[in-house]
Amino acid sequence: MKLKLLYITALILGVTGCKSPEARRPVTQNSGSFINESIQRNKKLVAKEEAIILKMIQQDSTQDYIASSNGFWYYYNKRSTDSLTVKMPEYGDVVRFDYSIKALDGNYIYDVGEMPTKRYAMDRENLFGGLREGLKLMKEGETVTFIFPSHKAFGYYGDKDRIGTNIPIITEVTLHSITQEINTNKSDN
Repeated sequence: MKLKLLYITALILGVTGCKSPEARRPVTQNSGSFINESIQRNKKLVAKEEAIILKMIQQDSTQDYIASSNGFWYYYNKRSTDSLTVKMPEYGDVVRFDYSIKALDGNYIYDVGEMPTKRYAMDRENLFGGLREGLKLMKEGETVTFIFPSHKAFGYYGDKDRIGTNIPIITEVTLHSITQEINTNKSDN
């Protein structure tokens, strides 16, 4: 009898042990709520920053602010009067510029001259989004002050040094020169 029971048990284990594995269902299913909540948080953050910036602009009657179509504001400290011969930088042009960065309260984060003169190939190197777009609005010899909301500046990560998470900034930029890139890969046929 014990031997018969042992054979039946072995047969049952053999039959059920050969069953193909089934995929397990997740304990919880993601409905995308995290992404939706993140979107709503970011919209509120942008609206809050824009309200602070617009209030600051309204209180400053000494400057003529221009709203950029790229989501930031700016005014000219020194504007080029030669509109015909002076060009704006385009893709691939190499620009040399100096800049300083302040918090919205006016305190310097990076003071004038604290950073070396920057050389930048337009849209071919890394530069935070707002400044990259702002340089395209400038002409050689101009000085412009930009007000960037955090998503146009250093965003969530900051600059990993002095600029923290989601900090809107004021950046004063002086564009010294614009030179066209010389392509040495062209063949002279």
